[in-house]
Amino acid sequence: TASLFREGHHLGGNKFGAAGPHVKIMGKNTKEDKLARENVVRKLSNIVKLQGSEILVEAAVSMCQNVEGQQYVDAGTFLVLEFALDKALVPKRLPEELASRVQEMIPPRPQLPRRTTGAKKAVEDYHSQVVSIAETILEEYHELFGGQLAEGLVVDNQNLEDQKCQLNYELNSSGKYFAFKEQLKHAVVKIVREKYLKTTAFEDLDQLQTFLSELYVYLVDQMHVALNQVLTQQRPSPPPPTYNTSEHLRLFAREAQTNGDYALALTYYQERLSRDRQDAQSWLDYGAFCLLTEDNLKAQECFREAVALNHNHLPSLLMCGIMAVTLEHYEEAEVFFEDATCLEPDSVLAWTILGLFYDIQENDIRVEMAFRKATKLLKARLAKEKLSSEGAEAGGRKLPSGSVVPPTQCVAFSKEELISEDAPEVPSRMQSASMEPTVTVRRPEEEGAVAKVSKRLSVVPSKLRVSSLREPIKMPVVVLETESGPPPPALPPVSIFRETIRFLMDVNALQFVHRALAHELVSPQGGPSCEYYLALAQTHLLKKDYDKAEECLEKAVQIDYLNPDVWAQKGHLCYLTKNFSEAKDCYERTISFVNDASDMHFVYLRLGSIYLERKECDKAKNIFLLASKKSPSCLTWLGVGTACYRLKEMVEAEDALSEANALNNNNAEVWAYLALVCMAGGRQLEAEQSYKYAIKLGLANEDLLRELKEVQLQVGFGDPSF
Repeated sequence: TASLFREGHHLGGNKFGAAGPHVKIMGKNTKEDKLARENVVRKLSNIVKLQGSEILVEAAVSMCQNVEGQQYVDAGTFLVLEFALDKALVPKRLPEELASRVQEMIPPRPQLPRRTTGAKKAVEDYHSQVVSIAETILEEYHELFGGQLAEGLVVDNQNLEDQKCQLNYELNSSGKYFAFKEQLKHAVVKIVREKYLKTTAFEDLDQLQTFLSELYVYLVDQMHVALNQVLTQQRPSPPPPTYNTSEHLRLFAREAQTNGDYALALTYYQERLSRDRQDAQSWLDYGAFCLLTEDNLKAQECFREAVALNHNHLPSLLMCGIMAVTLEHYEEAEVFFEDATCLEPDSVLAWTILGLFYDIQENDIRVEMAFRKATKLLKARLAKEKLSSEGAEAGGRKLPSGSVVPPTQCVAFSKEELISEDAPEVPSRMQSASMEPTVTVRRPEEEGAVAKVSKRLSVVPSKLRVSSLREPIKMPVVVLETESGPPPPALPPVSIFRETIRFLMDVNALQFVHRALAHELVSPQGGPSCEYYLALAQTHLLKKDYDKAEECLEKAVQIDYLNPDVWAQKGHLCYLTKNFSEAKDCYERTISFVNDASDMHFVYLRLGSIYLERKECDKAKNIFLLASKKSPSCLTWLGVGTACYRLKEMVEAEDALSEANALNNNNAEVWAYLALVCMAGGRQLEAEQSYKYAIKLGLANEDLLRELKEVQLQVGFGDPSF
């Protein structure tokens, strides 16, 4: 490392002068130096007497102590001290050591072997055995009675009964019947164990008889299914595609979580895990939900389970470190964070969170190291993205001869632009104030033109500086300027904390969110930006501190009036505070932007519900259909079905409600509206069944329940308890 000490800044506080404590600089004449020093002291003492200030006294003493260094200040010289260390002062841990320590804390979980048995496999084996036995019986029947059929014997009921008795006799006498029974025994035992989970003896005879009756009915039904598959010529229609994939279950859970129904959200997260317990992302999402409900121990268990399944899952490693900080296990947290940086050395997120951890420990040196590394990685990534984007547009930077430039275009070419991509443009004020000659070129008048546009071709000296040279290059810049408006505003600088804040908000790590927001506020690339106030407002919304959230959103609107996320969050705030009129305006403004907000699904849901409350069913139908097209769920199709029912479109309402029921058959409101549709169509049995499920699932909407009762009184059916 190299340190640069300038005399004007650092030697003023050094009582040993410019050369340090071990070197003394002597003048040519000691007496002359002594007289000069006494003159300086005398003059400064006069200043002290006149001013009478303590600050001037300190300054006088300081000047007296640095008389030898004054000559270096006058000459403008400086000292460069270079230090080279053979070994690091703080040795860095090896990646192998970090990986081994993580495996000691969280042992890797081996992949579970794929099960070849199960209820489905047991039923399939039973079907195959039934088909095999049926083929054997058909061959036996052909051997016994094939000749009679070839002779044209008329087969009536009496002949069929005789053939049946003869076939049974042959099967029993030859021992084939017993072989068939033994062949089916193993398949039936597997069904009992895998399908019915019966592995112990029954307690009484009645329980055994009940189970045997149930098993006999099931086996006969499955025998018919297997025989129909063999004998029929038509292929069975494929089952309808299921929408309950892992991503859909995550969407349903987020819907319930946003609506405050944590019990339903928990059900969806657990169902997602039950389908695939080897998915690390499912464990991460479940842990983030537990963190939202302040179940820290359960959240830590989920994150550790994700790391046990996949030690290379970076988000889970970071969350294990964050949970260790929350539980004040700082040594474990440091191991997790450092292992994350070794796992992905180019991750801006990992280095930034490591810096936030060191900031909690007040380790300023390592904080600076981590943030500097993250900033360097971010700049490298942005430069790479900029080069790739500019490479695609390189052909459009040259101006072909004879071409006409549009009136709103301003193109600048310079040598510095080819060297440095970050060179600023020369403003028009500098061009007009320049003393260089100006050539004005006017276009010929065009037929039907409304206005004439004058263009100036000016040559001005370049004010740009190449970073690798000390002196500026006086290359002229040719600017083709038109009388147009100001150039578009530059994009705001990107901070390393913004990406980190987004990740921390997704996983509900609010402790680190506030610390990252504090650094974003004082960061040179950050500051009180729109994204800063937006993230701060989201944290207040999670805490239900609506007043502070409103203040933050007002500041965000003042900074960026055209940001759809700001208006979406403002709509959510108004919706939660029951200000539906203002929420409706904010949501409508959000969907009017060209760019969508980050949570358009919830914007559609809440805007559609407001339309339904205001009896604007046409608008509600369109909004819910748009939501169902982009991200279908039970709530979106329920909204479509409700709007269609209010519009008296019963066929479309039933189709939409059927889709909602297929996605979630435990929604009481879906069953209630199905009951209304069935009563409107005069279908008594279906109406009563739908009403029964709506009541069984606990319909909480009092208005809808009252409407059900009124319609039942009008049509005279629908409630089985009448």
